[in-house]
This record gives sequence, structure tokens and C-alpha cells, in this order.
Amino acid sequence: MEKELGKLKKNETTEIIVRVDEYKGKKGLTIREFVTSEKYTGFTKAGTRISPENFFQFREMINSIDSKEFMEVAPLKEKVKKEKKSKEKKEANLESSSSKEDELIQPSEIPSKDELIQPAEEQ
Repeated sequence: MEKELGKLKKNETTEIIVRVDEYKGKKGLTIREFVTSEKYTGFTKAGTRISPENFFQFREMINSIDSKEFMEVAPLKEKVKKEKKSKEKKEANLESSSSKEDELIQPSEIPSKDELIQPAEEQ
């Protein structure tokens, strides 16, 4: 007896299959990766099996997840990306401004002490 409950796309070649099936005469919940590629098509070792004895505890754990926790992850990732870009932009601006030699005062342009202090009659 096999009953597929659903699929989740993991990437271009892999899906996560959730199904109720029978293994060695015992029913259980199987969550396993299914790969479709040129070399191999079928279930992989990646995944798990929840026995009937553990199913209700597993379901309670899943049901206890607050969906708001997942909704907060995406904005947080976006905030981190924006902060990183902002920091990189500031660093780039600092590098570009410090590398502009024409904006820096060259030693030859600094007036000497005698040039700065002139007697009143010479002015």
C-alpha cells in the first residue's frame, strides 16, 4: 500500500516526496528525495521514515510550528542583503575617494612658513 501525499521541488533534478507506504510489513510515513537525471532516476538514501509509533509525536511537532516564524525569515535575509550592499557601497566610495590623487594636496602645494607669515608692509 502506497499513498503519495505530496511533492516539494528542491531543485531542477530533485523533489522531496512525502508518502505513506509499507516497508517490511509495517506502514509508515516516508519523506525521501527523488532524483531525475541522466545517470539515475529514483529515490535516494536521503530522507527518513517515521514509524507508526512515532507518527503522532512527529505530527504534534509539525503542528506546533508557528507559520509567523517562517514569514520572518525572508525579510530578515533581505535586510541582511541590503545592509551588506550598503556596507560594500560605502567601502567602494571610500576607496574611490582616497585613490583620487588630484583631490589630495601635494607637498609642493603647501605654503612655507615664510609665505604664510608676511610683514604688514608687504601686504
